[in-house]
Parts: sequence; C-alpha cells; structure tokens
Amino acid sequence: MTALIIIISVLTVIALIALFWVMAIYNGFVKLRNRYRNAFAQIDVQLKRRHDLIPNLVETAKGFMKHERETLEAVIHARNTASGARQNVNTEDASSMGALMAAEGGLGSALGRLFALSEAYPDLKSNINMIQLSEELTSTENKVAFSRQAYNDAVTEYNTQTEVFPANIIAGMFKFQLATLFEVSDESEREVVSVEF
Repeated sequence: MTALIIIISVLTVIALIALFWVMAIYNGFVKLRNRYRNAFAQIDVQLKRRHDLIPNLVETAKGFMKHERETLEAVIHARNTASGARQNVNTEDASSMGALMAAEGGLGSALGRLFALSEAYPDLKSNINMIQLSEELTSTENKVAFSRQAYNDAVTEYNTQTEVFPANIIAGMFKFQLATLFEVSDESEREVVSVEF
C-alpha cells in the first residue's frame, strides 16, 4: 500500500510539473503575441496619421497643380486603398498583411510622383502649408519606419518561439499561428539612395 501511495505521489508531482510547464509556455506565447499586436497598433496609429495628412496635402497642391489632376486623383485613390487595407488587416493572415504592404507601397509611389511633380511648381514648393504638411509627412514616415522595426522584432521573437522545440508542440495544441512580418513591398525602397553634392 505504501508503494502505491509513493507511485501515485510521484505521478502527481510529475503531472503538476508538466502542467506548470505547459502553463508557462502558454503564458509566454500570450505575452509575445500581445507584444507584437501592440507593436502593430503603433504602426496603425502612424499609418492613420499618414492617411489623414494626405487629403490636406492634395488640397494644398490642387490649387497650384490644376493640370495635374490625374496625379492628385491617383494619390487619393492610393490613400483610400491603403486606408481600407489598414482597417481590414489581420496580422496572422499573410494575405491581408500582403494587401496592406502592397497598398502602402502604392501610396508611397503615388506620393513620390506628387512630390516629384511639385518640383515644377515653385509657388507650391514655397507654400507654407505645403512645407508644413511635407515636414509632418516626413516625420510620420520616420515614425512608421521605427514602428515597423519594433513590430518586426516582436514578430520575429514570437515566430521563433512558436517554431522551436518543444514550445512548437504547445503552439500547435493551442493554435498559435505564425505572424506576418511587415516587409518592404516597394522595391524602390530597397534601392540605395545616391547623394550628390
């Protein structure tokens, strides 16, 4: 009878250790998932700010660039597409993240064309509203870049934990899915910028 009690006690201790081990790994996944979701929320705030600045930028440019209607419409269309993709994004769905990255890349290209065309309009370049909006947009772009880096770091840490053994067993049991990195989708962003003096 004493041997049976010892065996049951040992099995109970082993079961409790296993239970606490599973709980610790599960809680670690929850913390990592919340960290990358929070990091994405920071990107979302900056993207919303960027999307809110664009109509003001277009309105300011519209008065000076009467003959560039197609470019202005392209910027607004790209902004609306990016805003819609931002609202429908799911960080655990690669296709919705891909749609967001593509939409943001398209918006960046459209804004690039707008700023390139604005060079031909000296009055627009010197307009105080245009200067302020351009500075705010540049500041927001920098914040997006920093937020994207923090998000990608958090996703990498989460994904690594999801894939390593034996944590991957717990991840599979509780359906923790890999998150998607927010990568550069516009190849022109990867190109080296040449600076000439």
